[in-house]
Amino acid sequence: MQDDSLLLDELRDMDAEAAARRLADLPDQSIVRLLQSLGPGRGVAVLDRFGPERRRHIASAAGQNITETWLAYRHWPEGSVGRLTEPAPESFPASARVADVLDRLRPVASRTLITYVFVVDSAHSLIGVVTFREMVFADGDQRLEEIMVPRPFSLRPETDVIDAMHEVVHRHYPVYPVCDAQGRLIGVVRGSVLFEEQAFEISAQAGSMVGVEKEERLSTPWSRSLRFRHPWLQLNLLATFITAAVVGVFQDTINQIVLLAVFLPVLSDQCNNTGCQALAVTLRGMTFGDLKPGHGWLLVLKEFWLGLLNGSLTGVLGGLAMFALAWNQGNENALTLAVITWLAMAASCGVAGIVGAGVPQILKRIGADPATASSIFLTKATDIVSLAMFLGLASWLVAQ
Repeated sequence: MQDDSLLLDELRDMDAEAAARRLADLPDQSIVRLLQSLGPGRGVAVLDRFGPERRRHIASAAGQNITETWLAYRHWPEGSVGRLTEPAPESFPASARVADVLDRLRPVASRTLITYVFVVDSAHSLIGVVTFREMVFADGDQRLEEIMVPRPFSLRPETDVIDAMHEVVHRHYPVYPVCDAQGRLIGVVRGSVLFEEQAFEISAQAGSMVGVEKEERLSTPWSRSLRFRHPWLQLNLLATFITAAVVGVFQDTINQIVLLAVFLPVLSDQCNNTGCQALAVTLRGMTFGDLKPGHGWLLVLKEFWLGLLNGSLTGVLGGLAMFALAWNQGNENALTLAVITWLAMAASCGVAGIVGAGVPQILKRIGADPATASSIFLTKATDIVSLAMFLGLASWLVAQ
């Protein structure tokens, strides 16, 4: 048991694939015991990383009841309530006597913590719950229908964990029943497991924004980390080449007004930061359910307006800096360059607000994780737009 405790601590620090490799040489019975100790969501995730044949052997070693549970919950998508569901200890008809229920629960209570007794009808639909404490103090001849809470709150297995947290935020129960679309009881999810999964989802969001997979941990081998990160870096490099190509189009303009090169990184950084602010607020709103359906365009408009205002205010300082440098170099178009700098910064920051608020919404609409590499898409889009706008206006000035 001491060895199991040390190994469990080690497994909790690993991603699912690394954990499966760590367990691969152990006997099937030991793997079953450790997967059960990891909890339903984590245990099923690790089991999925074994090959089909080994997975079948592990499931067989677990026994029929556990095997059926694992197989039933594996088909739910990752990050859903279904993946965290455990079998309900027992369920009873509304006509069951309290004394009979207690007799049936006595051996179950010795190995499982029972918080609620679930009452179902003939179709196994959940119709009520009884707290175990209330049942202990009830008269033995009373029926469950007399002491149950009817029409209890329940979760759906396909619900995303973050969405489920919005539903339970004012319902701090230790256990939540999980029912299918027809209301049939299929299991329970513990509140502690739900909150732990939510904490993991939120903590993984920052990494997802820059192409770091949710599964990657500090103990993830360098080879898997490379496989996780490298494709996004290749995409980032491709987008950087596009940005460089935009600058290259205006190379003649830069050669004539060398001062423009000084302000390219200033403009780029300012727009990127503005877009990242909009991105952070949008992801936070999506995570906590503040962004209601149909209101996404209002958020985009708001972030565009904020970006335009912030860009205009910071653009004043940028324009003054451009004027001072151009005047110092004796450029006769110093004032025009200052206006161009102000205009490009204001407009580009407005566009950055649109991109920051729009990218995660688009990713979610096409079925992707809103946070996935959104920072890469954002920064490159704002770079291309801001530099093209700044250098385009400067090119117009040169052509006059």
